[in-house]
Amino acid sequence: MRQQYLQARVDGPFDPLAVVHQLVRSGLLTEHVVYEREAHWYVAANPLGRIEVTERQVASSFGTVRPWTGAPWRGIEEALAAVPVADWHAYGWTCFELASGDARFAGQTLAHLMVPQLEFTVSTERVLIRALDREALESARKVLAEPAELPDPSAVAVETRLDGERYRAGVARVVAEIGAGRLQKAILSRPVPVPFPVDLCASYLHGRRHNTPARSFLLDLGGWQAAGFSPETVLEADGTGCVTTQPLAGTRALTGDPALDSALRAELLADPKEVSEHAMSVKLAFQELAGVGRDTRIGEFLTVKERGSVQHLASRVASTLTGPHTAWDAFGAVFPPVTASGIPKAAAYRLIEELEPEPRGLYAGAVLMAGADGALDAALVLRAVYQRDGRAWLRAGAGVVGASRPEREYQETCEKLAAVAPYLVPAQI
Repeated sequence: MRQQYLQARVDGPFDPLAVVHQLVRSGLLTEHVVYEREAHWYVAANPLGRIEVTERQVASSFGTVRPWTGAPWRGIEEALAAVPVADWHAYGWTCFELASGDARFAGQTLAHLMVPQLEFTVSTERVLIRALDREALESARKVLAEPAELPDPSAVAVETRLDGERYRAGVARVVAEIGAGRLQKAILSRPVPVPFPVDLCASYLHGRRHNTPARSFLLDLGGWQAAGFSPETVLEADGTGCVTTQPLAGTRALTGDPALDSALRAELLADPKEVSEHAMSVKLAFQELAGVGRDTRIGEFLTVKERGSVQHLASRVASTLTGPHTAWDAFGAVFPPVTASGIPKAAAYRLIEELEPEPRGLYAGAVLMAGADGALDAALVLRAVYQRDGRAWLRAGAGVVGASRPEREYQETCEKLAAVAPYLVPAQI
């Protein structure tokens, strides 16, 4: 018989960010994932069990091991089916190299999921608690009974205008490869070192106040620590068979000056390079979802979404899963999104591996939550700060097409980095 979560509800009103801070600082949580979706913050902690995907197998602490070639999704589903808890949720991350196969990332974990023993759903009205034992439930109640306040952190801005010559040369190389007919588009990115250890919780809270993400996240799981403000979703699956993806491609700065931002918006909508880049991205996303679904359709096309320091051209593609296909198949069809890889993807992967100075890891991967009901929600990992193995860094990229100009693409990376770089809070050592 499967275990059941014990549940409790604490009524508000609440400031969700203050509650997130309170929980992360409480000492109740070991490894954890915070995931914001549609005005709710999900705080999942203290893994009951894990699923890890490597180059050769999907292995779980729930007793499953499955070799894989081509795609790991059946192995992940098999592991989740063995979770000894009813109505579970799973949280975790996937690296870009799960799809790209960058040889420099050999031997690394490609995806890591966990099922929490302790879980909170936080909104302005209430906090719902789920725990697998009474002691954890009561400890959580006690924490939430205390006043929750947000700190006023002191951020240290990070210089992002680095490595310009190398990046511009890389863009020129991609344009040449496109001109030679080897591909249509590639997203070229560059890392930016952060010269101090980062307090990720404080940085997340500070940055979230200044961003308007589609999703946000804060995690310490499986060797990765990160906080970010995702501009788009890789996949949204509601558990009934409806799946959507949200490609964003085409960018201008968002300055806070209404007149200038309006002019930049008009320029973005009228720029043939940006519109063409966006349209080809939507076309591929449509084809990818059509491969696992029926009645594939474009719900939005060429709208503009404001995302922190930039504004993007945005569209939404939806489909209905067919036959044996699951939400994991749909995720695999679109991951990594065309907006973070290229067209065709295989050719873009090869160029990315050649031109970028180090593997991407979590950058352009996904942070996700999944449910026993078949639901899956995955955020594209962009506009984030990363911390691993004693170093911290940022990373940003730009979509390069045949009409790209190296200086403009470099400037675009600076604009995107401005969503995170001003809000980094040093860790207190």
